[in-house]
Amino acid sequence: MANQGQTAPAGIKSGIEGLTDSARKAGAKGLPPVHLWNPPFCGDLDMRIARDGTWFYNGTPIGRPALVRLFSTILKRENGKHFLVTPVEKVGIQVDDAPFLAVEMARDGEGDDRTLRFRTNVDDWVTCDAQHWLRFERDKDGGLTPYLHVRADLWAKVTRAIYYDLVDLGEEHMADGAMKFGIRSGGAFFAMADADQMRPAS
Repeated sequence: MANQGQTAPAGIKSGIEGLTDSARKAGAKGLPPVHLWNPPFCGDLDMRIARDGTWFYNGTPIGRPALVRLFSTILKRENGKHFLVTPVEKVGIQVDDAPFLAVEMARDGEGDDRTLRFRTNVDDWVTCDAQHWLRFERDKDGGLTPYLHVRADLWAKVTRAIYYDLVDLGEEHMADGAMKFGIRSGGAFFAMADADQMRPAS
């Protein structure tokens, strides 16, 4: 399974089948507690998550949504790198941008009482609040790309269509001593940019 001269410890079933079996056993009762696991590093796996959320194994898209969902539950990020982790092994994978996409948004309430919920491409629903916040990154062309914190330093890139919906919901608010334009959800305010940057040109 591993490269760079790394081999799995004796008794560990190597390859994607071994990861699949371990992930199923570990996640039998919900999301596995990957934050508690510190198994030996077994090298890098030829697995990549593209910018559009597609998972590849050995250069081929993984066409089974249930398998992608399974692997997403054992995903972990450490020191800026992504790994698939089970109680007995840890393998590195490549993530081109964020490991998840936010593909649907639901809204409850208005104003200070508004709560936004986002569905990811692996069918997790995440409530946007102080623990699961929105951040906005400036693109090379000057635009903004939103990201939603899913769990434990794992992020979902918000699709462009939802970004436009967020802009429509945006409002001005004083934050950190400056007027900001941003989004309210779950009792928190998430600044997109300085308010004057988002105002229409007169």
